[in-house]
Amino acid sequence: MKGAVEERAIELGEYIIKNNATVRATAGKFHISKSTVHKDVSDRLRPLNPQLYGRVRNVLEQNKAQRHIRGGIATRNKYLHKRSK
Repeated sequence: MKGAVEERAIELGEYIIKNNATVRATAGKFHISKSTVHKDVSDRLRPLNPQLYGRVRNVLEQNKAQRHIRGGIATRNKYLHKRSK
């Protein structure tokens, strides 16, 4: 089982980089929890593949810096949708 967890961590990291994905989007794609994705890419990936870990951290930091913008857009769309009904 340990090998499967390590493979999953690498697969999640590659998916995040390839798709510039958020933790939430990655969790949805792989049908696992956000906390599992976070644990895999932040703790388990570092000793397995430090270069991949660094690239994943950059994507996640970028997503974190932009989350307030995505939240504002979602709220705006919510109220525009409500108004149109």
